[in-house]
Amino acid sequence: MTTDFDGLLRELAPQVLGTLVRRYDQFDTCEDAVQEALLDAAVQWPRDGLPGNPRAWLVTVASRRLVDQVRSEHARRRREETVAVREPADAHVAPAPGDVSTDDHDDTLTLLFLCCHPALSQPSQLALTLRAVGGLTTAQIARAFLVPEATMAQRISRAKQRVKATGARFAPPPEGERAERLRVVLHVLYLIFNEGYTATSGPELHRPELTREAIRLARAVRRLLPGDGEAAGLLALMLLTEARRAARADADGRLIPLAEQDRTLWDRDLVAEGVALVSEALATSAAGPYQLQAAIAAVHDEAPTAAETDWPQILALYDVLAAIEDNPVVRLNQAVAVAMVHGPRAGIDLLDTLTADARLTGHHRLLSVRAHLLEMAGDAPAALAAYQQAARQTTSLPERRHLEDRAARLS
Repeated sequence: MTTDFDGLLRELAPQVLGTLVRRYDQFDTCEDAVQEALLDAAVQWPRDGLPGNPRAWLVTVASRRLVDQVRSEHARRRREETVAVREPADAHVAPAPGDVSTDDHDDTLTLLFLCCHPALSQPSQLALTLRAVGGLTTAQIARAFLVPEATMAQRISRAKQRVKATGARFAPPPEGERAERLRVVLHVLYLIFNEGYTATSGPELHRPELTREAIRLARAVRRLLPGDGEAAGLLALMLLTEARRAARADADGRLIPLAEQDRTLWDRDLVAEGVALVSEALATSAAGPYQLQAAIAAVHDEAPTAAETDWPQILALYDVLAAIEDNPVVRLNQAVAVAMVHGPRAGIDLLDTLTADARLTGHHRLLSVRAHLLEMAGDAPAALAAYQQAARQTTSLPERRHLEDRAARLS
């Protein structure tokens, strides 16, 4: 299967699944049917050519697969019986020119709400979103999260069964729940992007398949909710961050900090798109966490050199962000901004307030930031010890190498 076919299938997968679930209200069996239809397309389209209406082709083939599944289980409902009478049962045969669905309604957002159901654990939300909405195979998801394929298959299966057990209907959440459910959807996409941009474990710094999927899905949400400032902010944040990816590692895969990156390698088209998005969002809606993070990323990306970074503006944005979403990760980054504006000791003082936060217990980020600020302050022995301890705690091999390199400079 060529890259073009692969991208088209991933784009169509959530639309086709949404159509089937809306029609038949059986998420687990519909998802299996869509996966089989995608496999059929992966074999037939490169060989026979792209059908005139690829989405309708997939809907038709997946519907037949679903009918076959229901027949084999002797649990066919009336609507599937009607479809079975109307359509041939052989799912391997490509639909005739007129034998296609004309349903063009895009259910991607509703499908995202379902995959991010609050009854699911966060790992299950991530896996189910990547499988059902992202179009990734179970093997691809397993590789991305460094678990055996069988383990990931069980996780996805349990997630589908959990959704079924909740009795969740395939419909947008009630108005009173919509904002909170959308917040979960955006958070799941944010986590997928972060895992792809800086893998939390394993030998690779990046997992590009995850960042690509996160951006694609964020674009879809933005398209479906053009007036939502946070949907725009999240997409802008992803674009402004992804713009730097080519400069984040050297030829040997060693991590390069932001201040030391070759900015000529940054993708200026992504920077321009991200800046335009966040500027429009901040001008037309109340500032939210993703918009503020995107604004911070924009200040970094627009600085010609690291020395010309507008740190007072970044600190002001972090102050606003901390006021509306006070969490330890925000405070860690705020401490760096404080150090750049008011000196490293001021940043270290802010870090000291986080040592008792249980959410950071054993996390290498707190130690690595402390080591960096101690190095800025000229306390080489303390910085060396902090770098070494941070290196022992991270499960990311590229980050460990980077921290060990930093320690080696001071030893």
